[in-house]
Amino acid sequence: MPISCVSSAPFSLRHAVAAIVSALACASPALHAADAPVQLDLIIRGGTLYTGDEDKPVTGDIGIAGDRIVFVGKPEAGRFSARRTIDATGLVVAPGFIDAHTHADRDLFTADAKKRLNVPFLTQGVTTAVIGNDGFGGFDIAAQAERLRSSGVGTNAAMYVGFGPVRIDQLGEANRAPTPAQLEVMKKHVSQAMCEGALGLSTGLFYNPQNFAKTEEVIELAKVAARHGGLYDSHIRDESMYNIGLKGSIDEVIRIGHEARLPVHVAHIKALGVDVQGQSGDIIRRIESERSRGLDITADQYPWTASSTRFSAALIPPWALDGGRAALLKHIDDPAAQERLRAGIRENLRLRGGPDAILFSAGSTRYVGKTLSQVAESTKTDPVDATLAVLKETDLLIASFNQSDDDIRAFMKRPWVMTSSDSSEGHPRAYGTFARKYDQYVAKEQVIGLAQFIRSSTSLTADTLGLAKRGHLRAGYYADILAFDPARYAAKATYTQPALLSEGVVTVLVNGELAVDGGKPTGATAGRPLLRTPKAGSCPAQ
Repeated sequence: MPISCVSSAPFSLRHAVAAIVSALACASPALHAADAPVQLDLIIRGGTLYTGDEDKPVTGDIGIAGDRIVFVGKPEAGRFSARRTIDATGLVVAPGFIDAHTHADRDLFTADAKKRLNVPFLTQGVTTAVIGNDGFGGFDIAAQAERLRSSGVGTNAAMYVGFGPVRIDQLGEANRAPTPAQLEVMKKHVSQAMCEGALGLSTGLFYNPQNFAKTEEVIELAKVAARHGGLYDSHIRDESMYNIGLKGSIDEVIRIGHEARLPVHVAHIKALGVDVQGQSGDIIRRIESERSRGLDITADQYPWTASSTRFSAALIPPWALDGGRAALLKHIDDPAAQERLRAGIRENLRLRGGPDAILFSAGSTRYVGKTLSQVAESTKTDPVDATLAVLKETDLLIASFNQSDDDIRAFMKRPWVMTSSDSSEGHPRAYGTFARKYDQYVAKEQVIGLAQFIRSSTSLTADTLGLAKRGHLRAGYYADILAFDPARYAAKATYTQPALLSEGVVTVLVNGELAVDGGKPTGATAGRPLLRTPKAGSCPAQ
């Protein structure tokens, strides 16, 4: 494999060493045959290299200076030396994984320095976490970026502007449409966020109060993201048959893409619940038909049969959440609302596979580790009464077992589906998504090959989201790099022990710094905010 060469100009004084060395690597070998070796910071030697571009790996080396990759391949003997060399013989070496959909915001922005290291991600080989998903991200992108820079974080973070905060700023949690004046303020929030480096607009149309918005309202804000060159990402309105149905929700995303004229992305694609299991084939055909007609539509996916959400979001009908928890508690105590409320809970339980399929995973220790069925049995009530009793006391996170492995495999095979964790407390996906996908679906079942696993976790994500010089092993790209042992890489987290770190990752570099060394986290805070450059001319001159 030939050495890759840097074609760009020096990036800054900080990166000058990498640029100069890369330029030397592109020069005539004869010219420098007698020169002393150029010293790099690190060489990863002898690994099985998957660059994110090629299906077939090669055995070779990677040279790093500063935060950049200098060469990938097999340089001439004696050309480079390094302050340190890591022997990667027998290891798979790849670009650092990019998690397309996380809720790592809560840890990255915490006051707890240990949590900000994002160790559950790093020990899977994840070097970049995408945050602001499901429409929850704030529109203060510049402030968030500065907080990440100043506080010190373990992984990179790329940010969406969230529809939720944008809407709540003008409408609170009310179920009503914005006035023209309010909509203009919402547009300004999205525009400013895009100019500050947001990837695009994210929505969570399943969740209150976002689900009160009509499609036309969302389209108007998506047009703003489009004007700045961004994309539209959505936790779709219905992954089951709660309201417009899974197929109707995919149609809504497609409509938004066409009318707002921007790429669209389906978050954690799935067929959730007994009424839609088996519909993956129909959804795939619908999406690929649109792709063949020119719509840029992609999706991400986590490889678990259980989803995770709030207990109230899973079982309480939206009308009863209009006004938030205070409104819900009033409905629970209102005899006039009981029949309608109980009917909604009963139907939602059916959709999700019954009370045995609901596991309380985080929140009150009184319930965590128990199923809704067990709670009902222990209180000698039926599941609907148990639901109301629990929610009067508290709201919790649940693991909801509602998907089929056949649907998971079908989506996973598609070349436009990337990897994501949808990381959440009390669910093993925060600690083991990438490791599980490899161990279960690559190594054991061979549903996809190793090259597709890596591409769906690196280059596909970076290229789709517009993360410049990330997601590939190329000279001049940032040194976000992973080396793992293919015989040991596996998730250890389970539904009953969700906070066990994955095993098998040997080396992780974030922006050229060792974040995992010899299988152990180093404590490095090398992560950076990754800000997308808005479309030229779309923002006021600074």
